[in-house]
Amino acid sequence: MIIGTSGSGKTTSLRNLNYKETFYIDADGKGLSWKGWRKQYCKENKNYYRSDDAEQIYKVMEQIDTKQKHIKYLIIDTLNGIMVGDEMRRAKEKTYDKWMDLAQSVFNIVDDTLVNISSYLRQIALVIILTRSGLSLDINNLKKIGRPAILMCFVPACFEIIGVTIFAPLFLGISYLEALLLGSVLAAVSPAVVVPRMIKLMEEGYGKEHNVPELIMAGASCDDIFVIVLFYSFKNLVATSSFDAWTISQIPLSIISGITLGIIVGVFIVLIINKLKMNNVINVIFMLGASFGMLALEKALKEYFSISSLLAIIVMALIINIFKKEDAKEIQKTYNSLWSGFEILLFTLVGIATNINYAFSNDGAILVGVVLIALIFRSVGVIVCLIATRFNKKEKLFIIFSYLPKATVQASIGAIALSEGLDCGIVILAGAVISILITAPLGAILMDRTYNKLLSNE
Repeated sequence: MIIGTSGSGKTTSLRNLNYKETFYIDADGKGLSWKGWRKQYCKENKNYYRSDDAEQIYKVMEQIDTKQKHIKYLIIDTLNGIMVGDEMRRAKEKTYDKWMDLAQSVFNIVDDTLVNISSYLRQIALVIILTRSGLSLDINNLKKIGRPAILMCFVPACFEIIGVTIFAPLFLGISYLEALLLGSVLAAVSPAVVVPRMIKLMEEGYGKEHNVPELIMAGASCDDIFVIVLFYSFKNLVATSSFDAWTISQIPLSIISGITLGIIVGVFIVLIINKLKMNNVINVIFMLGASFGMLALEKALKEYFSISSLLAIIVMALIINIFKKEDAKEIQKTYNSLWSGFEILLFTLVGIATNINYAFSNDGAILVGVVLIALIFRSVGVIVCLIATRFNKKEKLFIIFSYLPKATVQASIGAIALSEGLDCGIVILAGAVISILITAPLGAILMDRTYNKLLSNE
């Protein structure tokens, strides 16, 4: 997959491939960008096909697989072109069936190879999510708002995890350790749903008097970080099926070592940026390399020493954000572009991995109940954070609504337990999908319909 902003050279990079071993499917109908490409990719060479019809493209792919064994690279430029083409051809249809057909057509194009490497793709998406969180985290906002902002970073998530840990074993028959893992998947709020709306409210002046949008944005960013670190700690506990003092002691040890590693790597990158004056693309490549290097280090030392490489990635990004703020803004823009592509891929992979029969079974219905109970616990956690603060009742209610949506983190970590063969993997993935389907639209609708009634406008 090649992802980048417009004009960054995505299509041009294809000229580095051997055209005799490459088949180009031109779904956008725009062709390639270098002089002489039509002589390389054409019907005479049997390596060019122009269409945005998913069924026809799938047939061509099958033909290449069976009759053109010399083809090593298959380029679809672009998957978005296929989806848009199908939408436009069926624009006047009003039934839900057309969206199911669209999903099925994309599913047919996604072959087993992509599914097999889905765990690696999810890990890349997680690195992008955490780096963006570190680059966007505003420490000054946390200081300005004070105690409630700090508490919102972890207290609502803790309440939700406690709620799931109490009720999931009773209703779903899973162990308390597995319930902790399920709770850590469900507990993260979605910045993808929340942050754009808070930016809009700040621009329009809603909630400005008490900095309501700033509180929600700061808390939502840190909430994700906190929950992801807990998820990997609980996953290790479930995988080893042990809850002794030594295993538990690995959690604070991994956090401390992760922070230390992140500081060291972050300072090193800041020094490199200062000394070499690299352009933004090189900075991003350097950061991605450092991130995957820390992931590899954690894996290599796993048997001897516990390190939270994901926490190290966040701290590394935060150090760069603190000491190289202008560079951090440019780096964040590139990461945002990377995320725009991986977001689609991530949710597609979650859908592919989900057991639909389980999600719509009696256990799936019970999971809906567990998710709703968890939201009640989460709302209580938000109220606790806002005790003895300057926020009025209407503002508190809006903050509760803003802390309901779930999407990004659930999509990135929901399938990990299943991919690693944990017994509770099906339950956790189904819970992640159900929580997205319920809370993302619910939270978005409540925020959009109530902000002008619950927040003052200056």
